[in-house]
Amino acid sequence: MRPEDVARAVALNDDGRNIRYIAEFLGKPKSTVQDAIKRFRQTGEYTRREGSGRPRITNQRDNHFINLTALRDRNVPSTVISSRLQDVRGTIASARTIQRRLNEGGLICRRPAACPELLRAHRTQRLNFAREHRNWGPEEWAQVLFTDESRFCLRSPDGRERVWRRTGERFAQCCISPRTPFGGGSIMVWAGVSLHARTNLVLIENGSLTAERYINQCLAEHVIPYAEFVGENFILMQDNARPHVARVVTEYLNETNIQRFEWPPRSPDLNAIEHVWDMLGKRVRNRHTENLPDLRTALIEEWQNIPQQDIQNCVISMPRRMAEVIRARGGNTRY
Repeated sequence: MRPEDVARAVALNDDGRNIRYIAEFLGKPKSTVQDAIKRFRQTGEYTRREGSGRPRITNQRDNHFINLTALRDRNVPSTVISSRLQDVRGTIASARTIQRRLNEGGLICRRPAACPELLRAHRTQRLNFAREHRNWGPEEWAQVLFTDESRFCLRSPDGRERVWRRTGERFAQCCISPRTPFGGGSIMVWAGVSLHARTNLVLIENGSLTAERYINQCLAEHVIPYAEFVGENFILMQDNARPHVARVVTEYLNETNIQRFEWPPRSPDLNAIEHVWDMLGKRVRNRHTENLPDLRTALIEEWQNIPQQDIQNCVISMPRRMAEVIRARGGNTRY
């Protein structure tokens, strides 16, 4: 523990706080807090006495070099940092030592987040869109119908699976997640959600989604009636997929006086329906469908079973999404 943490622990203990409270307050293990307070009672010092064990291989300058190397290149392996440390500083340290120094500096090795690649033009468009709608509240977003397509596979592990296994059982039959070609078959669906309602789920079967099918099955049957229900302030949100921006679709939307967003490309984090697809996928996976007809039935039933309150929470988050994009200066966000 740092001397200032020890001083705070001693002050809290003198104030009558127990070890558990102090450990939770400082975010330290109870044994560490207890040893630090006991050491202060014995020595009257906040700093730890110099140990008699093996001295550390790296000094403060070495540690600074290690952390700076990792911050400059977040993908650099610890073995490469060890080699650079020896070349530049003349200090020989193992890869495990490098990892410990990085952990001490607050750097932990984790899988990178999977996000769309954003070029400068994409970031600019996202930032302009967020600034334009930063002051929109729930009343304005309630006029928007968020639409999108999604594909659901019959067997598609979501990466959240976990198994309990012993050493050497990694490839045991009971500890693997089997994969099938093309997910065992899939179904594409289209839908739209808003603050107060949702459209029916449209199954895109017997071929891919074309501009003509998009007009006949999605816009004419679902978007136009919903627009009449909302009124003249209705806004359609659709991404920049090819069927959405085809000339025939644009002409149809102009003829029907459907107002729509100039949606920034590569911005799934700004589309509220993306989280609704995740809800639907979890519900369908819990049903353990065996074939495509079962998957079709599960999709239709579970789409209706999603509580509207959960969809409302996604739409209400739009002001926060705009703020996150502005804070990230058009970059990727946690959404």
